[in-house]
Amino acid sequence: MHVQIKTEDLIIDAELYDTLTGKAIGEALPIEGRVNRWGGEIYFTIGVNAPLEPDAREVLKPSELAFWPPGNAFCIFFGATPASQNEECRAASDVNVFGKVTDDLSELWNVKSGTTIIIEKT
Repeated sequence: MHVQIKTEDLIIDAELYDTLTGKAIGEALPIEGRVNRWGGEIYFTIGVNAPLEPDAREVLKPSELAFWPPGNAFCIFFGATPASQNEECRAASDVNVFGKVTDDLSELWNVKSGTTIIIEKT
């Protein structure tokens, strides 16, 4: 499923995978939240519950979308986080990867904590 990630100053395209978590998030769209920044990660709480999937992991690729079950959080990874070793993208703990950003990631560095963010189908 194709989606757009929007803030007041940004619109980027992304894709949700056909996984249990991807389907649950797709069914909940549109989703609105307030950005939290953790280095090269944007995350925000959403009204979706999903268990940790068997292929959950901590180390991600830049552009991956993930769900962090302990915080019911939608996560966008685009650079190193405080938990990273070297330049890797590392979550605080295992996450379910459910999609990826298909646009340029560089503008995500300009998104500040507290910004309203909306995920919607295209």
